[in-house]
Amino acid sequence: MKHNLQQMYRRALDLRTPWINRWDTAMRYTMPTSDDDAAMLFDATAADAVDNLAASIYSLLTPPESLWVSLVPESADSPDAVTATNALRANLNDSNFYTTVHQCYMDLIILGTACLFMAENPIGAASAFSFTAIPMRDIAILNNAVFHTATMPAREVMEKYPSWTPPADLRDTIKSDPETPLRLVQSLVGTDFTAWLDVGGNIENNIVSTGKFETNPYIIFRWSVASGEIYGRGPVLRALPDIKTVNKVVELVLKNATIAVSGIWQADDDGVINLSNINLTPGAIIPKAVGSSGLTPLASGADFDVSQIILQDLRERIRHALLADRLGLLSDKEMTATEIIARNAEMVRILGATYGRLLHEFIRPLVDRGLQILSRRGVIDKIVLHSDAELKYIAPITKMAIAETLI
Repeated sequence: MKHNLQQMYRRALDLRTPWINRWDTAMRYTMPTSDDDAAMLFDATAADAVDNLAASIYSLLTPPESLWVSLVPESADSPDAVTATNALRANLNDSNFYTTVHQCYMDLIILGTACLFMAENPIGAASAFSFTAIPMRDIAILNNAVFHTATMPAREVMEKYPSWTPPADLRDTIKSDPETPLRLVQSLVGTDFTAWLDVGGNIENNIVSTGKFETNPYIIFRWSVASGEIYGRGPVLRALPDIKTVNKVVELVLKNATIAVSGIWQADDDGVINLSNINLTPGAIIPKAVGSSGLTPLASGADFDVSQIILQDLRERIRHALLADRLGLLSDKEMTATEIIARNAEMVRILGATYGRLLHEFIRPLVDRGLQILSRRGVIDKIVLHSDAELKYIAPITKMAIAETLI
């Protein structure tokens, strides 16, 4: 089993490798994480569109101000679905779900895949749930398997897994320096959980903890998926060629503007003009030898008038790909009922396939996990979806879809 786990882990890393560069590029042009990347970003059209789309998805799928999911009993002897719904909603409201899920929506739009880790809080906490948005660089997936890699101090590993005894070759190092960084891999294959140190060699010799999960705490959901692929593709990955082109065009426009402001100059080297002492500022007086031409501007052949046409077209295509022109406000004026219906119908058509995937990969696993935690803690009776109760999703986008079918 452990040998198979090692093979699965290596295969998962191999499948993730080509996606790393794509994710890094998408992040560089929409959400730069380093000063160097930020310095090379010259256009914020895509970044603004990503923020707008994430806010729209947030308000349509999981609005915190309204009930967006409920449980409906299918038989007279079913557990109290209303109690379960209220308990689930109360614990979500008291948790960090609504702040964390927005981070996942950003990953979903930029990278095409997001991972929300749903943990159980200790008894006595305000909520039974605790959520963490896991960076996709730390996640490798296969069908029915998740591998989460993280580097953390040895002290945290021992606090998280108190029954773990460090191997002999690490014991003295950890004792002398509890902050020694360790690379920990946590895997879930089916319901089997295994955590081990990624220090080379056989996994079996470096196991930290094993166990089982009744429900998967790693909720991984995707925007859209191409045939034969495991990781998803989001709007940013599709619009990336236009995003990179716009960034380059703006960079060249700015360089041309610098030339237009300061100019390019030429001067005869007659031994009088000291080019090192010339300051090209408004009102400056530059001495020249009598009879010499002094400084004369060098005409630039660059003409970027066409750049504005190119930029306008590309920016519109980026906004269209990121749904900014379709999910955002249509105008500042009040809309008629017909305009509102048309806008809602367009939103349903645009997000219909994505909504179906998110309902299957995100909402249902979230509710399953939440019900399992609450029933194990004795807050509610044990409830199983499609057996004891039916999941009814009543987010705004669902209401739009229902209204569209009635027209």
